[in-house]
Amino acid sequence: MPAPREFLQGEFTRTLDERFRLSIPQELVDALAAHGSDYVLVKERAGCLSLWPQAGWQERLKSAVDLLQAKMKAGKLEGKLAEVQSLGRMLSTRHKEVQVAGRGRLLIPEGFREFLQVAPGGEVAIVGAAVCVEIWNPVAWRNHLEAQLPGFQQLFDQLTS
Repeated sequence: MPAPREFLQGEFTRTLDERFRLSIPQELVDALAAHGSDYVLVKERAGCLSLWPQAGWQERLKSAVDLLQAKMKAGKLEGKLAEVQSLGRMLSTRHKEVQVAGRGRLLIPEGFREFLQVAPGGEVAIVGAAVCVEIWNPVAWRNHLEAQLPGFQQLFDQLTS
């Protein structure tokens, strides 16, 4: 992905409306829009969706698919048909192009709603994750934080030194 013009950060609480629409904070929408007005919503982990600029996501996806195809042509994946099929299924169903309408409004598509596990009227955590925006089920977000915080300093030192 091209280097982000802005480092996406911040944590916000928002509510899904009855139609599964969500208002993304304007500062995050503005930062994403620096890469264009087309977006991809990605099933990231249970209870978490990521919103990426389409160009950045497509670049990541193309690189991975090109590498996979090269390995297949070179015969490096012989005997791994089930794994290749599993990866293909995940690539086919993991992401969807979406629109972010005025005032940062995003409609969570069917199939992604169930993955997020938040009912209409429920709250979500919206998190700037440096290169994308993450939309979390609050319980999943809390569990993720509890698991990740003990290693935060080590990760910070590793990436910044």
